[in-house]
Amino acid sequence: MHAPLLVFLGLDGLPWSLAQNLCAQGLLPNLAAVAGSPGCRAIRAELPELSPVNWTSLFTASSPGEHGVFGFTRLDPQSYELQFTDFTHVHGATIFERLADKGLFAKALNMPNLAPVRPMRAMLVAGFPAQDLRTSVHPPALAGILTDHEYTIEADTVRGATDPGFLLEDLHRSLACRERALDLLWPDMAWDAFFFVLTETDRLGHFLFPALVEPYHPWRSEALRFMAAWDRLIGKFFERYHDLPGPKRLLIMADHGFTTLTQEVDLNAWLRDQGLLHLSRQPTSEWDTQAMAPSTRAFALDPGRIYLHTKGRFAHGGLSAAEADQLGQNLVRALSGLTHNGRKIIRHAHLGREIYHGSQAHLAPDLVLVPEPGFDLKGKFGRTGMFGHFGRQGMHTADDVFFYDSMGSSARTPTEVGQTILDHFDIPATTFGA
Repeated sequence: MHAPLLVFLGLDGLPWSLAQNLCAQGLLPNLAAVAGSPGCRAIRAELPELSPVNWTSLFTASSPGEHGVFGFTRLDPQSYELQFTDFTHVHGATIFERLADKGLFAKALNMPNLAPVRPMRAMLVAGFPAQDLRTSVHPPALAGILTDHEYTIEADTVRGATDPGFLLEDLHRSLACRERALDLLWPDMAWDAFFFVLTETDRLGHFLFPALVEPYHPWRSEALRFMAAWDRLIGKFFERYHDLPGPKRLLIMADHGFTTLTQEVDLNAWLRDQGLLHLSRQPTSEWDTQAMAPSTRAFALDPGRIYLHTKGRFAHGGLSAAEADQLGQNLVRALSGLTHNGRKIIRHAHLGREIYHGSQAHLAPDLVLVPEPGFDLKGKFGRTGMFGHFGRQGMHTADDVFFYDSMGSSARTPTEVGQTILDHFDIPATTFGA
């Protein structure tokens, strides 16, 4: 006997508190249908609180120490080249493959960090940071069908970063793409689990989050007009869910929260000032990690990841294990005391070995910093100052993450939500090493 149908709605970057606030004002009538229910509550993100980390934790039902994704980027320890993380870096089986092993079929639409897709018994449309539909869908014929329907993977946030009017217009277009794809992939009902992720709230949050929380913000009416369109699509999705035969289950999850950005804080500028980061030449860009000199003792990568330049891990590293251990402890103390205009910057400074466990924990950062709200931690190369503004108005938070389960599970993180999905289909805990 088959388990009840499972429907999953992903709402990238939606804070639970913002959703509750907008619903209470009557601005999101469709989301309000679940937002006020007992099954709706805040959970917390896996660290670092980034989309690839948390969506991967969901779709592998495993923590970062097991799946090996710790950010949008990773440093090659031999060449020191900065690489962008994608699905080829994900260790372990996906939920979709685990379902297929049991004879069940899943569809996933706009799932982040799933490209380049690998063939499996599932229908997949990968989301950001995928670039090319040909490598982002399975089965391959789906690429042509989606192209015919003018489907694009992502809104243009490069131009949108400096042009709010264009950003909102392109988010409306992106949302319409998601709706057309939903209309294409849902109706045949040849699935046991359906995953649908909307990433538009994250893009809006990065560049216009204050418009969602400040009543007199100049872009508020347009931002709320977009949110109304987003809520209408959620309403349509709920209608499709309600029309399904029972028994059935609805899960809704954000991957992280959001808040207004006060200052970007460049950790590498601080490490340089402390004499811990040295450059052998002027970086060609903010991502030019190859400009690091062998004498470097510690460096940071976005968002709040600090790596100790150890002999065993990096080709040019000079720190012994004992030196790294001492430096790590010193950094936790020093960073915990950082302030800006009298405000504390770092809420928690975690040692990587204390929070990551599993077959890929050796890839983890040595320190993971969780900032106080408003301080967006960065690890750039070549910035002159530690503080600044660079176009973004909103930042991720590790807490205040929207979650709803029609069956009221006790999941606390995206990893546990993934495990809840496996439990729903009576699939044992994931095995790793694939």
